[in-house]
Amino acid sequence: MDRHRQLSARALLGGALLGALLTPCNVYAGLKIGWSFNISIVALLLASGLWALLARLRLSAPLAIGEGNITQTTASSAANIISGGLVAPIPALAMLSGGNLPAVELIAWVFAVSFLGIWVAWYLRAGLIVRTPLPFPTGRATAEALQEMFRQGREARLRLRVLLGAGALAAALKWLDSGRWALPRPGLGIELPAVGALAGAPAISAKNLTLSLDPSLMLAGFGAIIGVRAGLSLLLGALIAWALLGPLGLYQGFILPGATDPAASWFATMIEWLLWPGVALLVAATLTRLVLQLRAARAASPGTGRDDDGATLHRALGLALASALVVLAQTLIFGIHWLLALLAVPIAFVLAMVAARVVGETGIPPIGAIGKVSQLGSGITAPGDQTANLIGANVAGGAAGQSADLLNDFKAGHAIGATPGYQVIAQCLGVAVGSVVGSLVYLRLIPDPATMLITEQWPAPAVATWKVVAETLGQGLAALPPSALAALLVAAGCGVALTLLEHRHGPRRVPSAPALGLAMVIPASLSLTLCLGSLVGHALARYRPRLAERFLLAAAAGLIAGESLSGVARALLGVLG
Repeated sequence: MDRHRQLSARALLGGALLGALLTPCNVYAGLKIGWSFNISIVALLLASGLWALLARLRLSAPLAIGEGNITQTTASSAANIISGGLVAPIPALAMLSGGNLPAVELIAWVFAVSFLGIWVAWYLRAGLIVRTPLPFPTGRATAEALQEMFRQGREARLRLRVLLGAGALAAALKWLDSGRWALPRPGLGIELPAVGALAGAPAISAKNLTLSLDPSLMLAGFGAIIGVRAGLSLLLGALIAWALLGPLGLYQGFILPGATDPAASWFATMIEWLLWPGVALLVAATLTRLVLQLRAARAASPGTGRDDDGATLHRALGLALASALVVLAQTLIFGIHWLLALLAVPIAFVLAMVAARVVGETGIPPIGAIGKVSQLGSGITAPGDQTANLIGANVAGGAAGQSADLLNDFKAGHAIGATPGYQVIAQCLGVAVGSVVGSLVYLRLIPDPATMLITEQWPAPAVATWKVVAETLGQGLAALPPSALAALLVAAGCGVALTLLEHRHGPRRVPSAPALGLAMVIPASLSLTLCLGSLVGHALARYRPRLAERFLLAAAAGLIAGESLSGVARALLGVLG
């Protein structure tokens, strides 16, 4: 590969612009359903299509494969900025403290956490990619997309058209749905009699229980990507939580109803109880998976010796600088004692190594579990201090999330012979752009977290999980109602059991425990649409495999990006108006 056609100004600028464009998509999706979308392949499609068009018009030379890698790396680093805490610990802290951080402080904090993740990733690169190469499925897929695009220009253009067409359709429908022509949300035709604690009250409608179909193409796109197992698990979890436990709790009186209007959603009141089994299932399953991965990796734990590009000194200096920035940011912005702030850095490094190993083997980042482990540690070192609990865990989760994502970029670069030092420069630029754009978009979307989050409009399941764990560690499990504590223990046991069964027998016959838990903390309408999207994607892959291989990812990415951008634009206009 031509090493002189990598770190060009147009590659960096193009990646920064694409990152600024796509970062709001992940902020929006993270606050809606707690998930983010790896935009590496989307950025490749957009960048290659743009420069191919300019080359045909003889306005520019075609983009080289190395430049494509730098563009994708910059954009991916920017869009993954939400792992710095923007859709989980930072809003959770804002809900507990009563308000958001000022813009300058929020930008500085998110940058510091993500900057640490860059240097942790570079430190781990030699052991996980060069000497003991792990699959890193997302990175491998990106590398294959890179090589294919620069071999088959016509195919890349076709995929780009599919992506843009799907994006335009999703954006238009979202714009109409959030305006005066709202799309119908049909219920499932369920109506339950009012009995027990609700005697004399109107019957419970399906819409009270959020059992309606959300006409969201973004959710359908996510469903097509996550696969049919996760989709069906979401459906099962939604039925258990919102069609079984919810009505049971309403009848018994340990879950409170909302407004008596049959068309109104009772999500805000029901989630106060359903949150506990959902969080317990999520945490227990992910922690069990983490333990199993650690046991499997113990004998083959990679070293951290000299990198293949001889940049040991630069890497060590960068890691030291990033660590110092995180410690200073904790003490100056949040008033955390310097010793606790310092202790968060080695914990973050160790947990980031674990997360990177898991991502390298499975492609799934256990960031939620990493954060909970760190929260438990902070609960021991700083009992009762909710700020120290959330921010210390934010360092670990943010560094782990960013480093795991960037190792996928390193994997793609290694496959095509890219220079890792150039990728680090691209990552630093991407993190800087993402910190500014992501923070400003979040502050505009959610000016009042205490009243706007953990609602049907903004379910924010990740925020709810972090907030609940911080409150519980501060007050103790004795503060829970007996029914919630019993549900928590049963759900935790189910999470452990399902993960062990999956480990022993494989995932095909066992529901996804994390998906089951997630379905309990988001409206059932979201889970139903996600499941529908997964079924459509599965049917296409089964009966039209070649068509699915060529266009399914591009179409799903377009639906996600189009609706997210349109939803962000409509929300920002509403706030500004």
